[in-house]
Amino acid sequence: MAGLAKLSPKQLELIVAVGSTPTVREAAEQLQVPLPLASLLREAIAGQLPAAAEALQPVADSDDPVERIAAATEFLLRHVLARQGVVRALIAATITRPGEATVRPGLRFELIDQALAPLAGTLGASDPAALTQLKRDLAIVVSAEALFSLLDLYGLDPEDAVTSIVHTATTLTSAALRLRVPGREPLVRQRPPCRAV
Repeated sequence: MAGLAKLSPKQLELIVAVGSTPTVREAAEQLQVPLPLASLLREAIAGQLPAAAEALQPVADSDDPVERIAAATEFLLRHVLARQGVVRALIAATITRPGEATVRPGLRFELIDQALAPLAGTLGASDPAALTQLKRDLAIVVSAEALFSLLDLYGLDPEDAVTSIVHTATTLTSAALRLRVPGREPLVRQRPPCRAV
């Protein structure tokens, strides 16, 4: 946080401006600060990241992992859309400097864990490897990278991109839960696809 205290309001504006996508070098030159850009960006948005439990408050009373993963996915993607410039710069910085990957916030992983918490006593107890695999599968989909691929490469508008990713995340979750454990009923009944929240 000490690095941010040295920044002017104009410099902070550059860091958090939506749509501002300077290269790592350009931003570092414009900001004229000695700290690595990725660390600086993380500091700038650190206070904007809610706890996963707080983000999933609207579905706190639900024990339906499909409904909960839909809410988690929607929350993350809307959070990313509102901060595209910072998120894109963080992704660029961690791609060009792989050793700095740890400076990226881990909100997606916290949201996935929180959304799937009701499975700890069912799928987590009966097949912990299946729960781990589901979390890995969801980490690919519930991500800024997936969102930017649909926006930039596939040309979807933001609402369609969010709807598509929520659909994919809920489909993955439903499929994992429908898998039959030998001698047991499916963990959840088959249900119609969830609507995007």
